[in-house]
Amino acid sequence: MRLAYLFERFPAFSQTFCYREVAELIRQGAKIDIYSLRRPTEEPAQDWDEQIVERVHYLPEEKPLLEEVARMLRKRKLPPVRETIDHWGRKTDFLRLQQAVYVGLPLQDAGIRHVHAHFAGMAARTAYWIENFFGIGFSFTAHANDIFAPRAFEISLEKLVDRARFVVTETDYAANFLRERFAERGERIHRVYNGLVLVEFRRADFSAELPTIVSVGRLIEKKGFPYLLESCRLLKERGHVFRCQIIGEGPLESDLRGRIAEFQLQNHVELLGPKPQRDIVGYLAAAAVFALPSVIDAQGGMDNLPSVIMEAMAAGLPVISTPIGGIPEMVVDGLTGILVTPGDSTALADAVEKLIVDLPLARRLGQSGYERARELFAIEKSAAALIRLFEQLRL
Repeated sequence: MRLAYLFERFPAFSQTFCYREVAELIRQGAKIDIYSLRRPTEEPAQDWDEQIVERVHYLPEEKPLLEEVARMLRKRKLPPVRETIDHWGRKTDFLRLQQAVYVGLPLQDAGIRHVHAHFAGMAARTAYWIENFFGIGFSFTAHANDIFAPRAFEISLEKLVDRARFVVTETDYAANFLRERFAERGERIHRVYNGLVLVEFRRADFSAELPTIVSVGRLIEKKGFPYLLESCRLLKERGHVFRCQIIGEGPLESDLRGRIAEFQLQNHVELLGPKPQRDIVGYLAAAAVFALPSVIDAQGGMDNLPSVIMEAMAAGLPVISTPIGGIPEMVVDGLTGILVTPGDSTALADAVEKLIVDLPLARRLGQSGYERARELFAIEKSAAALIRLFEQLRL
């Protein structure tokens, strides 16, 4: 079986689940050509497999891309493609058509008949044009904002679902959401959980004298970090000694630092910035609680299946989160963690207090979470499910 994977950026620190998926598919015998529309920039150092990174085909920047595509079209003489590109002109997303030619012609020459993209964004729209120009079928994995707050493009989510051979999404919640919206294409939509390499994670031992709350995510509205800071203020007022470590970067950093100063939490809360995966493993293993108080943002965006929650479960940590999107498929309230109402800082503080005071309870919830992660989120199972979908295409 040979196919191509197409990404906007690969490998990317914020999308380690994509790297894991490709690596495991290759390990299970799939032959994958990897294309990335852009190069990752300013990324923390990661322990990527050099043999995988070296096989990534990176597309050139805009000017050399346009020059090379013009040369390719002169050589190949493809009037319908040329006419479509000329007619499109400089309308929004015009580079997707150019990138489709740059990627599609080598795929055609290599006899590759299918492309899979992650996110219903640049990569999926490029795959759409590859199919349009060269008849090479495509599928894509739709993630949180792709589904719940899609942006308006000429090649819309509706057009992508209509043309894709199949659509993967990460949770039953999201799959059912898409099946209801695109009822006539419901049979094309499949749930495949993101996978984890469970052996990469060290188990938390709850031995630290200072109870530590860890959270990981981009510093954006839907992650709910202001509510985590408010809960830390409440915990401090209640006389608890603790530490809260937030790993990630994003546009809300300045606002969060201002709140830390306002609440006088400088001795309790650390904004650590982005960290490589090996460091995140260490922070999780040293923690007592993982918290991600997800909310629905002003544009309707929300989490679907945050990989960081799965990673915390793989470390045997109890998880505190909210019943947003597919989170309840991971965090079973009272069994693997505690779910609180989105935006309720007091309930969040109560949940954290409960777990840092009762470490035997934290251990029990964490152990149940580890067992659930092993059952549902092992990368071997996720990759095997994808391979079954690709095999149905007889590639």
